[in-house]
Amino acid sequence: MKNKTKVALGVVAVGVLAAFAWSLAGNKTGEAARFLTAPVTRGTVIQSVTTTGTLEALTTVKVGSQVSGIIAEIHADFNDRVKKGQVLAVLDPTPFVAAVNQTKAQLERARIQALDAEAKYKRQQALFEAKLVSEDQLETARAAYHQALAQVTELEAALERAETNYRYSVIRAPIDGVVVSRDYDVGQTVAASFQAPTLFTIAEDLTRMRLTCDVSEADIGQVKVGQLVVFSVDSYPEKQFTGRVAQIRLSPKIANNVVTYPVVVEVENQEGLLLPGMTAEVHIQVAKAEDVLRVPAAALRFRPEMLGLAVGPMRANGNAPGRRREGSRGPNRASGSFAAPMQRAAAPGEEKLATVYLAGEKPTDPLRPVRFVPGLTDGQYVEVRGGELGEGLRVVVGRATAQAEEAGGLAGFTRMGPPRR
Repeated sequence: MKNKTKVALGVVAVGVLAAFAWSLAGNKTGEAARFLTAPVTRGTVIQSVTTTGTLEALTTVKVGSQVSGIIAEIHADFNDRVKKGQVLAVLDPTPFVAAVNQTKAQLERARIQALDAEAKYKRQQALFEAKLVSEDQLETARAAYHQALAQVTELEAALERAETNYRYSVIRAPIDGVVVSRDYDVGQTVAASFQAPTLFTIAEDLTRMRLTCDVSEADIGQVKVGQLVVFSVDSYPEKQFTGRVAQIRLSPKIANNVVTYPVVVEVENQEGLLLPGMTAEVHIQVAKAEDVLRVPAAALRFRPEMLGLAVGPMRANGNAPGRRREGSRGPNRASGSFAAPMQRAAAPGEEKLATVYLAGEKPTDPLRPVRFVPGLTDGQYVEVRGGELGEGLRVVVGRATAQAEEAGGLAGFTRMGPPRR
């Protein structure tokens, strides 16, 4: 009886171990066949150069003072709209009025002296004709007369300068625009020496602005005047603004051994949402392909050999099956994303190829690699320019995980393979 009990227990134990081993094997097989896939679709692929830039007005004028003095009045403040010729500030006129009056008095005295010198010269000339004075006396009178005339001319210029300084004591707007900066207050002293101090900064027209951004030397060859630019600012993260490349400046900047070139973008700002000084994330659209076959970029980054997954023979483009893939994962400067891993280095005149994988019909089937000729990329999709990829085919973009299933999978990706038991 005891022997039968031992045999029965042994059979049960063997059955439990077998069931456990079978479950482990089944789970392993299921895990190996669980993939996220995404379809090959048709759509638009836009390749962009990504950078940052700063917004500013098209024309910004710094209004200064050519004369020194104490600010007596301020007639404009931040954000005020001003017209050309409008008074912005007034310096204390007292010293300027005194200078004008003093120069006027000096000029009047010089004119009287000139009249006296003229009368003496004419008298000496009459006496010389009557041979009553010498020629030296005549020349002395003539020199005194011309010196008096020169003194009058000098003081007339001094009076004009004094009156000009008086006019400069009233600071006026040189253009129509908006005051974006005011650097002085009433009572402060303006000292104009070798450089005129800036009192106000006026932006001419904020309905049209300029976006200046720096593009690296690796990407500047793709940027052309007239290309469409899409950008956003932190103040309106969900709104996109547009502009056009207006100028590529030939003045390189070198910082930390990185060479960049300024690119100027003209922007419409009719809504007045954009303000000077805002930082923008800029995407310069350098190439565009519409209604083309495209494959998710994630499919090109999926590498089954790194996961130890079985891969079937290569069938596309007549390539030999089982050939080792030598990819590259370097950064794509144009789109700011990672470039697709290429099948191999192309020979001169030969198109480069990329590889994606199709899941088999059965969970145990190996993945089937398919080569194609990649085109433009926007970081999310890659254009298909040739190969056996067709619209509607589902390519593998990664292995399914519990986290991905709980979150409903990746956007546009679905799971293939038997459900988790």
